[in-house]
Amino acid sequence: MDAATLSDASLTNSYFSSSFIGVNGFGSPAEPKYSMMQRMTTSSSSPSLLNEGVKNFSHSSHDPVNSPTSSLFSDFGGLSMSHRRKVSSQSSTQSELMCSAPNPAASEFIPKGAPRMATMAPSAVQAFPSPLFPHPGLSSSTAAVLAPGMSLSAGSSPLHSPKITPHTSPAPRRRSHTPNPANYMVPTTASEQNTQVIQKETVGGTTYFYTDNTPAPMAGMVFPTYHIYPSTAPHVAYMQPKANAPSFFMADELRQELINRHLITMAQIDHSENTGNVPSEVDSYHSLFPLEPLPPPNRMQKTGNFSYITSCYKAVNSKDDLPYCLRRIQGFRLVNTKCMMLVDMWKKIQHSNSVTLREVFTTKAFGDHSLVFSYDFHAGAETMYSRHFNDPAADSYFTKRKWGDTNPRPPRQHAGLLPESLIWAYIVQLSSALRTIHTAGLACRVMDPSKILITGKTRLRVNCVGVFDVLTFDNSQTNHLALMPQYQQADLVSLGKVVLALACNSLAGIQRENLQKAMELVSLNYSSDLKNLILYLLTDQSRLRSVNDIMPMIGARFYTQLDASQMRNDVIEEDLAKEVQNGRLFRLLAKLGTINERPEFQKDPAWSETGDRYLLKLFRDHLFHQVTEAGTPWIDLSHIVSCLNKLDAGVPEKISLVSRDEKSVLVVTYSDLKRCFDNTFQELQSVASGSL
Repeated sequence: MDAATLSDASLTNSYFSSSFIGVNGFGSPAEPKYSMMQRMTTSSSSPSLLNEGVKNFSHSSHDPVNSPTSSLFSDFGGLSMSHRRKVSSQSSTQSELMCSAPNPAASEFIPKGAPRMATMAPSAVQAFPSPLFPHPGLSSSTAAVLAPGMSLSAGSSPLHSPKITPHTSPAPRRRSHTPNPANYMVPTTASEQNTQVIQKETVGGTTYFYTDNTPAPMAGMVFPTYHIYPSTAPHVAYMQPKANAPSFFMADELRQELINRHLITMAQIDHSENTGNVPSEVDSYHSLFPLEPLPPPNRMQKTGNFSYITSCYKAVNSKDDLPYCLRRIQGFRLVNTKCMMLVDMWKKIQHSNSVTLREVFTTKAFGDHSLVFSYDFHAGAETMYSRHFNDPAADSYFTKRKWGDTNPRPPRQHAGLLPESLIWAYIVQLSSALRTIHTAGLACRVMDPSKILITGKTRLRVNCVGVFDVLTFDNSQTNHLALMPQYQQADLVSLGKVVLALACNSLAGIQRENLQKAMELVSLNYSSDLKNLILYLLTDQSRLRSVNDIMPMIGARFYTQLDASQMRNDVIEEDLAKEVQNGRLFRLLAKLGTINERPEFQKDPAWSETGDRYLLKLFRDHLFHQVTEAGTPWIDLSHIVSCLNKLDAGVPEKISLVSRDEKSVLVVTYSDLKRCFDNTFQELQSVASGSL
């Protein structure tokens, strides 16, 4: 059978989508997710049983990228894609032969540098009545349905064999090694693919058919034989403002930010000082930690946003052990559950600039009738109000009046006012969130500086979405979405107020008596596009406005923000590349420690001083215990890293190991040390698992 033709980009994405642990990873690599891999048990190798097994296979439900329900597929749904698949009808006799012998005349889909897709029997072709990549606009007789308990993100396979495990499957073992760069540089022609021999391997009662035609490197091409640390990429090196930044480790600023997020995520309340205001468990959540100062029990003042007393907690869900943010509405009794229809609509919204609502429930764990909204938790986030509007001196231009001075000196950009590029970055993110929310038929209704979260430097997320839809739900209405267009218009007005407050760097500027003065300040310091955008959002229009109307006012600044986002992504990826090898070397040192720091094994006190363990002990001295000619310790990180990388790769380079009494010198290769290392650690693992 001729499989559908795929692009090189899809091959690369499918190849790197499989997660694997390197050669030094503890345990066996996880089984990757293959697009198509024929798996047949030896007891059911007949074509009839094979057909029954293949009929249960649904490519669209198995592939999370090309599924019609996938967001990636819907984004590219407008593209014109043609996929052709040739079907050849063979007799049942030929079908039986295909199970045992390859067909050299068949054109086979072979991903580069990956285990090859098995050649399937022609009698199983009828199991695929629809194209492998169905277009959402085309009619289909069958719909992709996931089995109960299966999800697109889980990577479950309908062809799962109960006799196979990730530890015994040969395909992950072949794929667990580092890909050969030559595979992506040497083109493979169709004639070369057809001449490959289909190999057969049976493990645990499961038979695997695959072809392995790894191409040879080009003439004159030499790759390093062990892991190395390349220099910083030039497109990142020239954009970094700090020339003295660490070259082999991530930036200190990024490390500190990540550590702070981890600290906040794992913070717990001090139970010795907890007076009982915070319960130990709320529904399925535990380990509550207040994110805001708790109001006193006798407090009667209500918040200005929701007209209810609210409190916010970080909690861990016992169902998935993930942290969430709980927004509690005190003293609210939910009398009707029809509002959950709107909650279900909010759950479906996944956007990078909106905090996702997960669930809403009522509880009496706090001692009253409370309504709790569960959101995704973003550690280290702060509100826009606390970052930009928490300075009382910023309101002096609108509120402070000296004796005889009716016109104080206005602030200037970069000297009291925010830079315009930052304001446009906020506008792009907020308008993007509103566009997604309005497209879903909902309204934000919380476009307020106190409900907009900022993580990092400029990343925005709209928080507390869906709260007003539940608090103001009217049971008497038949159409609960009838007022959404009005609420969407109010979102645009609220967006204009937020932008004006940012431009004035003061919430006093959006007050009605200060609007004219605020617009003069904007005209004096910012471009006409920003002024026109604010006027468009705050001025009543004769027609219904849309968030898409402000796109021409943003103009080419959208590309500026996109470029800044991608440059930021390059910097983070470069920092990630510096830490890639660190985890591998840590696992290698951990394995060496379990061998070298074990004085005896199985009641043998001389175990670490004999055989392969003695060579590894001398190698440890070669790594860490070298001295200079003067007898002082010789400490060189590059020496340690280089030797560990050579040991990991098992290069044929020779090394001299000297005993501690300096009476014997052993000349061995790194490949010999690697063999000793693997054998010894395998021995420890076998005893630990009880197989010996």
